[in-house]
Order: sequence, then C-alpha cells, then structure tokens
Amino acid sequence: MSSLLIQILQTPAVANQAAAELLTEWMLQPGVRNVMLAAGNTPLELYQRIGSRGLRSDHLSLHALDEYVGVPVDEPRNCANLIRRTAVEPWGVPTERYFSVSSDPEEAEWSVLDHERRIENAGLDIVVLGLGQNGHLGFNEPGSKRDCGARVLDLDPISIEANRKWFGGDYAPSRGATIGMRTLLSARRVLVMAYGLHKAAAVKAMVLGPSSPSCPASFLKDHPNTTLFLDTAAAIDLMPEMNPK
Repeated sequence: MSSLLIQILQTPAVANQAAAELLTEWMLQPGVRNVMLAAGNTPLELYQRIGSRGLRSDHLSLHALDEYVGVPVDEPRNCANLIRRTAVEPWGVPTERYFSVSSDPEEAEWSVLDHERRIENAGLDIVVLGLGQNGHLGFNEPGSKRDCGARVLDLDPISIEANRKWFGGDYAPSRGATIGMRTLLSARRVLVMAYGLHKAAAVKAMVLGPSSPSCPASFLKDHPNTTLFLDTAAAIDLMPEMNPK
C-alpha cells in the first residue's frame, strides 16, 4: 500500500501556504543540512513564502535538481540562476553552500555527474519537486528507471514545449541534465507540488497508476516520507476516490 500523503486544497495559494508550513517544519528539524530544489514556475511562490519567514538558513546547503542544456550560463531563467535568485539569496544561504549544474553543452555531463556524487556523499535531507505534465521529476522523463543516475538526456516533446513557454520563445532546449531517480528516492523527505488542470493526467498516473518508468513520479508511492500538494484542478481525476480538503 502506498505511503504517499496527499494534501488537496482549493487553490495553489492555499496549497503553497500549507506546503510552506510543512517545509518550514522539516527545515527546522535537528540535523537537516542538505536540501535539493526544483526550478520552474510551480515552486516559486513556495520559495517566496519561505524567504518571508526569516528562518535561519545559513547552516543549509542547497542543491539544484537539474538544468537546461544549451541555454546560456548567464541566462536569468536557467535553473542555476533562478534558484540562486529566488531561494539562495532570500533565504540567506551562503553562496559557497549552493551547488548547481552547468548549462554549457560541453560541461553539462561531467557537471551533473560531479553534482550527484557530491550529494550522494553528503546525504539528502529534503527534496522539493514539481510534477511534470508527463510525469517527469526533474528531467527524469518517461522511461526513466527507479535506479537511474545523473545524466544528460534528450527531452520529451511535452517538456520541450514547456521549456519554450518558460523562456517565452527565446529558447526551447531539447536536452536536459538531471539528478537521477536513485538519488531523489534516497532523500529522507520529499515534497511534490502539482497545480492546474493540465497536471491532472500526471497526478492520476502518479497516484492511481502502477509504479512504472512510464510515470517516473509514480516511484514516490514507495517512498517512506513523501507529501504531494495539489489544488482541486490537478486532483480532479482522483475524485471521488479521494475527498478534497
């Protein structure tokens, strides 16, 4: 039986408030040091809410989950720079304790492999994830196995189109560098968010479907401490199997 804890709330704002309460609780637990963060639209309000709380965070090390390959290193919207601007700086985490992956095509592969080795050596306390429209986590696209490691890979057309929208048409990267499912599943605690009707099919596959590479997020059903935050639009295919809060 799945140990996945699901929180269904009326709107993304209410869900983000609840997610911020939980993430704050986790970050204040004794011994928490290493936190991995996703970039993209979904978690930005959560990071803002954490920053506004004025928590003591200078003991943390923050690790980026993934990176677009081929986007300029100095592009403000790439993963490394977005997380630096929305979490590292507002949370008061020292810059020397922030670790990311290079978006340079000539550096991305060794950079993400080195990044994962560092994380595996340190141990991962918390991961914050957004659920992809096709069930991906980071750039672990459909077909990614439970034990896959860090790598550079070609992206699914759904992800490429999402990238195009994210960059306003300036870029549409077709390759990504990502930490593997093996490392994500090793984290002590995992927080996942999915909001909007366009995420409903992925939520259904994750929660009600089998644990399968066809929906990498479905592997989290077997994780001992994962909480999934949804708004009612994203959860629509779970009801009446589940009752929204």
